[in-house]
Amino acid sequence: MDEKGQISAEMILLIGAILVIVIIAGIFVLDITDSVAGNITKVVETARDNTINRM
Repeated sequence: MDEKGQISAEMILLIGAILVIVIIAGIFVLDITDSVAGNITKVVETARDNTINRM
């Protein structure tokens, strides 16, 4: 294999590894976002219920 082919193969592997890392990080961020959104929803629902009950 010539040197240009070797560099191309290394670039493909490097880009693939970076893509895998970005996908895994995205999954973690989405899980955290869903968790925070769920917690905010619970807080808003509790506040709404308490406000309605006080009326």
